[in-house]
Amino acid sequence: MSCLLGSCARYGPKGERVRCLFRTILSHPDSTNWSLGYFCEVKLCIVDGDLKLANAASGMAVHDDCKLKFMELKAKRTYRYIVYKIEEKQKQVIVEKVGEPAQSYEDFTACLPADECRYAVYDFDFFTEENVPKSRIFFIAWSPDTSRVRSKMIYASSKDRFKRELDGIQVELQATDPTEMGLDVFKSRAN
Repeated sequence: MSCLLGSCARYGPKGERVRCLFRTILSHPDSTNWSLGYFCEVKLCIVDGDLKLANAASGMAVHDDCKLKFMELKAKRTYRYIVYKIEEKQKQVIVEKVGEPAQSYEDFTACLPADECRYAVYDFDFFTEENVPKSRIFFIAWSPDTSRVRSKMIYASSKDRFKRELDGIQVELQATDPTEMGLDVFKSRAN
């Protein structure tokens, strides 16, 4: 196995000059023959002189509606929760369902499918020990054991990039079954 470091220059979708720095690992003994199989991982891109972190792992875009709904939840408290879904054909994260402020935690958990992965944001209201009302915004990566392996991989590789788009997440939970995101877990993580 050998490792090569290199770079390439190309033009992005808006005509900007993009220079990618990459690491290529060749697993074949004849490392000079590129057609025999290799793994290429893009690490960083320089776009018009600015260094950008590349998301080569998943390539999932985030629909603008995802950010808009989250901002409404955060600033105006328009929603209790938002459930997000990855549309594999469109290669983007979309809003699947929103919950009105009056909806309960049970309504939220009923929205999460038992055999499919989802992302969700939940606005959790609670009282401190001093009896002061507070709120925390939870990000939930829902990945049930019964979901497809491909789906789990796509959601796992897209999670960090998607979370960065939602500015204001205060607590993150990863759950594979409902007990890992019960109300008692929310209460313990909120403080």
